[in-house]
Amino acid sequence: MGLTKSKQPRKQRKNFYNAPLHLRHKFFNVPLAEGLQAKHGIKRLPVRKGDTVKIVRGDWRGHEGKVVKVDYEKVRLHIEGVTVKKADGTLRFHPIHPSKVVITKLGPSDKYRTKIIERRKGGEEAG
Repeated sequence: MGLTKSKQPRKQRKNFYNAPLHLRHKFFNVPLAEGLQAKHGIKRLPVRKGDTVKIVRGDWRGHEGKVVKVDYEKVRLHIEGVTVKKADGTLRFHPIHPSKVVITKLGPSDKYRTKIIERRKGGEEAG
């Protein structure tokens, strides 16, 4: 069961909400800040725990913080400092949609992320 290509909005919505977890990583492709775009030669990367992001839309616009958790089930990010006080006084993270953020600083790099950067850089030069 994968993401089928359909032009009907109802089926697109259904496929989005019923997407299996191993395909949901595609929903976390986030643009890089201009400096990082120039440095790495690519425009976007999947966001990960440990990346520093800046929120560019909504009530939290302008806030910058580290990604604490990537929630694949709800397609949301939990960002350091973006918290709301509950009625009992405890703090909880306010979930942010990945389309509302820009990566300003990449977290610890590993061989998989390096592979992604090299692959995408090569594809954009050829295209």
